[in-house]
Amino acid sequence: MPDSSITSKLLNRELSWLEFNQRVLDEARDPRIPLLERLRFLSITGSNLDEFFMVRVGGLKLMVKQGANRRDASGMTAAEQLSAISTRAHKMQQEQYDCLIGEIEPALADAGVSRAVSADLSDLQLKAIRHVFEAETSAVLTPTAVDPASFPLLVNHTINVLVRLAETDAGEPRFAIIPLYRSARFLTLQSGSGYSYILLEDVVSLLVERFFPGEIVHEATPFRITRNADMSVREDQAPDLMTGMEAVLDARTAGACVRLQVSNLINEQSLSFLRDGLEVSDDDIFLAPGPLGLADLSQLANLRGFDELKYQSWDPQPSPQVDMTASMFETIAKRNVVLYHPYESFEPVVKLIEEAAADPDVLAIKQTLYRTSRVSRVVEALERAAENGKNVTVIIELKARFDEAQNIDRARKLEQAGVQVIYGVKGLKTHAKICIIVRREPHGVQRYVHFGTGNYNESTARLYSDVSFLTADSDLGADATAFFNAITGYSQPQQFRKIEMAPLGLRQRILEMIESETRRKKQGQAAGISAKTNSLVDSQIIDALYTAAQAGVPIRLNVRGICCLRPGVPGLSENIEVVSIIDRFLEHARVFHFVHGGDDRVFISSADWMPRNLDRRVELLTPIEDPAGKQRLIEILNIHFQDNVKGRRLLPDGGYLKPEADPENAVRSQEMIYHQTRQGVKNAVRWRQLVFETHQAPQSKD
Repeated sequence: MPDSSITSKLLNRELSWLEFNQRVLDEARDPRIPLLERLRFLSITGSNLDEFFMVRVGGLKLMVKQGANRRDASGMTAAEQLSAISTRAHKMQQEQYDCLIGEIEPALADAGVSRAVSADLSDLQLKAIRHVFEAETSAVLTPTAVDPASFPLLVNHTINVLVRLAETDAGEPRFAIIPLYRSARFLTLQSGSGYSYILLEDVVSLLVERFFPGEIVHEATPFRITRNADMSVREDQAPDLMTGMEAVLDARTAGACVRLQVSNLINEQSLSFLRDGLEVSDDDIFLAPGPLGLADLSQLANLRGFDELKYQSWDPQPSPQVDMTASMFETIAKRNVVLYHPYESFEPVVKLIEEAAADPDVLAIKQTLYRTSRVSRVVEALERAAENGKNVTVIIELKARFDEAQNIDRARKLEQAGVQVIYGVKGLKTHAKICIIVRREPHGVQRYVHFGTGNYNESTARLYSDVSFLTADSDLGADATAFFNAITGYSQPQQFRKIEMAPLGLRQRILEMIESETRRKKQGQAAGISAKTNSLVDSQIIDALYTAAQAGVPIRLNVRGICCLRPGVPGLSENIEVVSIIDRFLEHARVFHFVHGGDDRVFISSADWMPRNLDRRVELLTPIEDPAGKQRLIEILNIHFQDNVKGRRLLPDGGYLKPEADPENAVRSQEMIYHQTRQGVKNAVRWRQLVFETHQAPQSKD
């Protein structure tokens, strides 16, 4: 029987996410990490919380407003979740500022990177600031008189300065707001050595009287709001999807305030004014002892000239499987290629698409696009391919959250180039990562396919761990064609030969594989499950894993973010271990290994084990059958589970256990994979150099 002290078999999704962000914050507090990298991790915790409040807290607040009382899978109502989130998030913010003010900033100052405050400015610096203020700042910024009844529409996640002026003769308070929207926030100061800067809001607060000549200014306080962005298009009501998405983007600008961040030095009268004007409760107010908008600190993390404060470069390595001087079509025709990014370069994928755009024998390119880099060689290649007369079809997901505006613009440009653009599937998000190239060859038409776990984004391909699978397998080519026909046309999805697709058969395939391991274990066969995913939330899959664990199947889960499964509960999940790895690369790959009686089955997927991925998105699950590729992915999984430097173990109560330092036996999985990848390249070069080339006798002229 399960442990009676466990009140629910599932952990709360939102609190699990906050624990993930805590693990990121733990990296910012790790003194072993270079200072600017610690600052980057801290900025990520701020960015993560911004999105969490916009989407998850925003959605819960809407549920409370609508009177929803249903409990989630962990047994909590929306109101109970909001209360728990507020408590946990306030505690987290305190740790963020303890880290910034108490640890990182003093250490950075010692290393030559310092933030100046008004009291520290030299006469020369003060003179320079006043000059910039008079010449630029005061001309750009515009104060606006406000009162609670006519509160201005402030831009989400931008810094504003609230100014409290002298009261009227009748004793009424007077306030003004100076929005700092689109103004450079970090102002460089002259200094004897190193890099010194001051924040724009501090400059405005210092010289605020210049905006109000003849007025008495009592207070100037920075604040920042987070608006509810949990809005989606009603596809059954919008005249077309692009128009509907544009309406959603407009609606977000006026979403209700779900979080108010403000300096802890604020006067109570000013705080009351903001509370009333923004209609927020005390639980929604976060008083900060330092700079607001921690996500902006990422700009400082990229500071040039301080390489000693950053990680040593781990450049993506050229894959030994791919000769970049040869045709990608020739390479893939010879063998399947499995690439593990960012350890191995994403360049072969880009080269394949660029080569296809120029190749006169290529007839068609079909590709999905979810998130791309702002300047994208992939998109440029697709435009060139269409201009070169090829049949190019792109499924671009307009509903990719917070990338909607860029994707709308990208879709229009692709259409102008002659690309057939499909805006996804009604009611679903197209999250699958697939590209198929149809090429005319002497033996007939050949299909080359790329399946991936990550986006076609050259920038994040250097930062996220993902798998690319390049193949000319005829069955997978047929499946890829059937997938696109199902998405782009009105045809009924056909049964695939090898792949599975959500929301059709992907969840069922995963459940069948888990249940197969359960049966095999009961029959005395070899059984085991290893899975790497970003999030584990789906209750059906969790229940199947619990059943397998109770049958004795050893289960290892590498879950970077949310995990609602409780491992290690006697009678329920003592055969399940969960590890989360937070390191310099974001763990994004989805890889699943089922022992299957010794006949290993390995899959990659675009889908996490979450209801949204399995029920409300178009996703793909792809088998890796090539022995070398399969073995490589199994080895990568094994290395991650050995990580005793960055690998934190999930406890039954939802907390995470940091590994104990063991320098002599340390295994840092990302570092090990990187060095193995480099060694693999060196070995390949050495073997190529050792290939013997004989001198041939001259041909007879008879």
